[in-house]
Amino acid sequence: MTVFSLAHLTVLSLAPPEMIDVAARCGYRSVGLRLIAVTAESPGYPLMNDKAMMRQTKARLADTGLHVLDIELVKITPGIDVAALEPILTAGAELGARHVIVAPYDPDLSRLADRLAAIADLAARYGIMPVMEFFPWTNVSNLHKARAIVETAGRANAGILVDTLHFDRSDSSLAELDDMPSHSLPFFHFCDAPAEKPGTVEGLLHTARAERLPPGDGGIDLCAIAAHLPKHIPVALEVPMDALTRERGPEEVARRAIAGAKRLLGD
Repeated sequence: MTVFSLAHLTVLSLAPPEMIDVAARCGYRSVGLRLIAVTAESPGYPLMNDKAMMRQTKARLADTGLHVLDIELVKITPGIDVAALEPILTAGAELGARHVIVAPYDPDLSRLADRLAAIADLAARYGIMPVMEFFPWTNVSNLHKARAIVETAGRANAGILVDTLHFDRSDSSLAELDDMPSHSLPFFHFCDAPAEKPGTVEGLLHTARAERLPPGDGGIDLCAIAAHLPKHIPVALEVPMDALTRERGPEEVARRAIAGAKRLLGD
């Protein structure tokens, strides 16, 4: 049975306890929680600093039987303080998270690899695996470049997060997926989008952060990408749809996302 996880960006207006309830009602088996805000305009939920919400979140996990697949989002910037990430990883371990998503925002790729190695070493103390997501608007814009960074970091517990939107918008190839060690791809982000690719960074960001489509409703060859990923890994549905959220609420978005994924991948 496919394990579907609800990525927080899909329902980002919901705090973790409410998000977990929505995920359970919609048929998800796990969630990804955004503990660190990505932009000044979007929320993060710093459970490491909010003991009351942490208790509520753990209670909802226990009551629903869901688990935490990942926590996010750590931007690896030139000025990152890796040691300062310890409270976040401590919170992740308390939640039972398996992975922490990291993002490449350092133009010095050698330093980026060194920082990824340091994060992996710190995360290993908590049984957490960092996975680096690549984005077409960063220096690490495709799977090939992401693999080079991870291999340079040289840590067995560091992997790569493939997002079907970013994979499609980059110059990554299915052959590269086939060549990847399976242990380095522990789960993936699944969503759809129009076939026409934006020609600007602003367009790429708008689609990625605000208006994706449920699997099967767009023009990405999702079945081909999924067929070249390791079998039986969790599928995290990251499908922000801001307009629909305003019209029908976040639970409707979560329902449409998992319904589309089940149509394509099976239950």
